[in-house]
Amino acid sequence: MLQQVDLHTHTTASDGKESPSSVVKLAKEAGLHAVAITDHDTVGGIAEAISEGKKQGIEVIPGIEISTAARGHEFHILGYFMDWKNEQFLTRISNLRQTRQKRNEKIIQNLSSLGMDISLDEIRKLVNKEGETQDSVGRPHIADMLVKKGIVANLREAFDLYLSKDGKAYAQIERIHPATALDWIKEAGGAAVIAHPGLYDADEMVERFIRYGVDGLEVYHSDHTSEDEVKYKKMAKQHHLIMTAGSDFHGTRQGEVFHGPLGGKTVSYDVVTALKQAAKQC
Repeated sequence: MLQQVDLHTHTTASDGKESPSSVVKLAKEAGLHAVAITDHDTVGGIAEAISEGKKQGIEVIPGIEISTAARGHEFHILGYFMDWKNEQFLTRISNLRQTRQKRNEKIIQNLSSLGMDISLDEIRKLVNKEGETQDSVGRPHIADMLVKKGIVANLREAFDLYLSKDGKAYAQIERIHPATALDWIKEAGGAAVIAHPGLYDADEMVERFIRYGVDGLEVYHSDHTSEDEVKYKKMAKQHHLIMTAGSDFHGTRQGEVFHGPLGGKTVSYDVVTALKQAAKQC
């Protein structure tokens, strides 16, 4: 049997529910050979994950998911095998987390204007209580609070009605351009991959970023349909890109696994080898 790898997971270092150590243990339980830690705009969980990986005998791939925007669309860029201790890189992503906080504040303002009694302070207190960090409080945390207050029935409803790009409280603020994120990853010696292209409804722009110089495309993702997989597999082959897969695991909130179970979308270890080679060429 081929050695399987999940290349997209989140921990409590950003908006996941499981600690970095716990994610590694779960990956081991799922029978994975390796797992990538790709928290939003932070590398804060990598050291702990690598340490646990050595204990569990599972390879931990250092990664990140950088939030960007272009022409009104939000795009996420995954980075792998970059020098995650590089001071310039750390300074750059620290600034991104400040942008994320501004976006959260705007969402809360929008929810308040809709008559909802919810504050960022109480969300932060909830995050602290549940052992997560405040560095990358995100929409899943806000959705969690909406469920706890009985405003919505579940996380899906929270996103569909209020927090998705078509939601009533969605907020888009100025973010770095995807090309900038690609440059940062490559300048830090990493390989860059476009995350979940099927969620953007902007294939023309995805193609543009591909031509700019990405190394891979996340063909297989928990929120991709079978039609998405066929389309992006064809696109990746056409442009000679590395085809990656990831569950985008965030843990369980309100009894729901968000976005998918760890190990739910995997690829063979050959893909990791290709990403390592792409990173070396940067």
